[in-house]
Amino acid sequence: MVGYLAPPLKAEAGFFVLCAQPVSICPFCQSDADWPQDIVVVYPQSGGWRFRSSAERVEVTGTLEVGGALDPRTGFVSQVRLVAAVVRAGG
Repeated sequence: MVGYLAPPLKAEAGFFVLCAQPVSICPFCQSDADWPQDIVVVYPQSGGWRFRSSAERVEVTGTLEVGGALDPRTGFVSQVRLVAAVVRAGG
């Protein structure tokens, strides 16, 4: 998948949100009507990925998981995830 990083929900989160278009604010800090419809939660492999810029385009590959899941560290619920993901700048 190729997309843009959304600003992090929490600095200590072990994941980031990938969107099709750049977003300048955290999509989860707004009402439901403002959330992008095309988000995917990405859990990078160990050693992971650090948020750099919401304008940075990235390419992400990993194992696709579909269905509700709760992140135990943040309480964030996702419906679509890429796990054990490899993240590359550019894309």
